[in-house]
Amino acid sequence: MPITSHDVARLAGVSQPTVSRALRGDHRVSEATRVRVREAADALGYVPSEAGRSLATRSTHCVGVVVTDLTNPFYPHLIGPLHDTLEQHGYRMMLFAERSEAALETERLLDRSIDGVVLTTAVIGSALPGELARRGLPFVFLNRETGGGDADAAVVDNEAGGRLVAEELLRLGHSDLALIGGPGDTTTGRDREFGFRIALSEAGVGLPRHRVRQGPFDYGTGYDGLLDLMSEGPRPTAVFCGNDVIAIGAINAARRLGLDIPGDLTVIGFDDLPMAAWETFDLTTVRHDLDGMAKAAADLLVERLAGATEPPRRKVFAPSLVPRGTHAPR
Repeated sequence: MPITSHDVARLAGVSQPTVSRALRGDHRVSEATRVRVREAADALGYVPSEAGRSLATRSTHCVGVVVTDLTNPFYPHLIGPLHDTLEQHGYRMMLFAERSEAALETERLLDRSIDGVVLTTAVIGSALPGELARRGLPFVFLNRETGGGDADAAVVDNEAGGRLVAEELLRLGHSDLALIGGPGDTTTGRDREFGFRIALSEAGVGLPRHRVRQGPFDYGTGYDGLLDLMSEGPRPTAVFCGNDVIAIGAINAARRLGLDIPGDLTVIGFDDLPMAAWETFDLTTVRHDLDGMAKAAADLLVERLAGATEPPRRKVFAPSLVPRGTHAPR
């Protein structure tokens, strides 16, 4: 006969429901009881049936995470702490990786295989959040939003980050500035550019359209954008890049042109990925709390799954400038 949770309960000296709660990491069960139950399950070779558990509880204890840009090294650094926090809450993580939200079949998210969704790469005006809300599947925005402010979100203050960069460049005496930004249909790309422009405008410094390049948050956008900017005269003395990956592309393009960084050109990024601190880049950038942002998103979603009914909550993380070796006075 197969081993059941009732057998584990008898060996551990607890009730069968306590076995179920203990094995899914329910924090209402004491650590001593959870250890005793796990030891009993291991001794008997018991493996919980996820299918049976889902039928009994109408919950899969699985959360879907939608990422449409896994080639960007930003997202693996976000997914790690997100996974760990969900696991602490007793949830498994299922990754939905598509090239775009349009390519993601909504029905895959609504087939009852997951209890909720974390949206990390949403674009402005996306129909996906509205469809999830209409179908009653809880979700949270992480990193990006759709601009409506009608759902829980954990994000960095992108506008404030753009302001920090502009203020630093102005302090250094730069006025011939350029921007290589991310996509205009993302809140990260839009708000970083907006904060940058507003701070420059308040100081009486313009950012003409011919000094702006936009594209995906990838290496090619920075590399090609910098080459294009430098093909026109007069050349800018400083460039703000929409993220660190774009900035690294711009740095390599500048080196191809024989430009000294920061002597000939100041380059500033955004995100402070671990590679930004590598000696080969030593990138001045904008830092924000990636771990804290991921943890906050997980906490917000789990609270919704537990029945929270308050209006949408928005956790906003303050950025800070990290000075390294790619910026210098004019």
